[in-house]
Amino acid sequence: MECTTSPPMASAASADRSRYAPAVRTAAVLGLTALLATSQLYGMIPLLGPAAAGWHAGAASLTWLVSVFGLGYAAGFLLFGPLSDRFGRRRVIVAGIAATAVTTGLVAAAPGPHAALALRVLQGVTTGAFPPVAMAYIAERVAPRHRLTTVTLLTTGFLSAAVVGQLVAQGLAAALDWRAFFFAGAAAFTLLAVVLSRVLLPDEPRAGGSPLDAYRAMPTLLVRRDLLPLYLATTTVLAAFVAVYTGLQLTGTTGLLELRASALPVILAVPFLASRLSRVPAPARLALALATAAAGVALVGLLHPGTLGLALLLMLVTAGIAVAVPTLIDTIGSRAGAARAPAVSLYSALLFAGASLGPQIAGALAAHGLAVLGFALSALLAAGAVVALARPRTAGPARSGR
Repeated sequence: MECTTSPPMASAASADRSRYAPAVRTAAVLGLTALLATSQLYGMIPLLGPAAAGWHAGAASLTWLVSVFGLGYAAGFLLFGPLSDRFGRRRVIVAGIAATAVTTGLVAAAPGPHAALALRVLQGVTTGAFPPVAMAYIAERVAPRHRLTTVTLLTTGFLSAAVVGQLVAQGLAAALDWRAFFFAGAAAFTLLAVVLSRVLLPDEPRAGGSPLDAYRAMPTLLVRRDLLPLYLATTTVLAAFVAVYTGLQLTGTTGLLELRASALPVILAVPFLASRLSRVPAPARLALALATAAAGVALVGLLHPGTLGLALLLMLVTAGIAVAVPTLIDTIGSRAGAARAPAVSLYSALLFAGASLGPQIAGALAAHGLAVLGFALSALLAAGAVVALARPRTAGPARSGR
């Protein structure tokens, strides 16, 4: 008699196909969205001069246009990550990207710097709906065998934005106007909202828990003895990275197009070295990465190199940052245990809160020359390296011992 039931293995494979998202197109669209989202932070750096000229303002005073986006971005991480636990990952991502299309268009139409400041905060908040929710979506809806690759492409998109965002913004400003970067961004976000709505799997029914549970966990995580040193180190990473590029812009350094482009190969190469880098214990790897970046910015100030030398030093700085960022994510997540989601959301918020400080550090110190700025940033990163080496003390059963 012919059997009409499916073999168990076939049934399991069918269940996996319905539960898990197509890996290639999911990784591609999430990586592209990450690139576009974080480009809105870095893209403002080369636009400081053109915007200042258009508004008859000082370029240093407009560094707040970078900072307030970073603060709004960080706030969005904290707000939308827990909300997606209740309302669904796909719904929050698509709504957030659609809202960002609107807020980005409003920035492009800002009549003056004061309106632009308010709109940049709002743009940051709506854009912040994407990163933490995308991470959670990958953890739930991408098959385990494809998960690491997808996360790597996502984080590569975030890091590549530091270079690509500046290059695109500089090119559009030179060809058209500084506002063109934001008009183009609004159009791209609109398209991505449609694509994401079709590529991401429909949300599964979710338990009716309160997002307040995750919000309540965050203050406790922030002061946990095994996590606090890592959170302190987190604030130094993008603060220094954004400050060095803002400082180069404010001091009128020549060859900025080439200098920005020089960092991209390093960012793209680091994921391919991940397996070898993982052999180094996480605290030592993090401290070494931050020390490498610290040495790079110190030499920028000490040597006053030409364009080629500066490009090589910026590659060194970028390599350190590109290794530090995923190491922090991995270490914080593993130590947090069951509280991984709010712990990583808190990390992401602190990372970009630090990024918002970078332009203000550069604005305060760049007038004294690259030497002063370079030494200050080197000290900041060195402090992060020392803190990262702090021996974690047991904070409870959730810690992995990593």
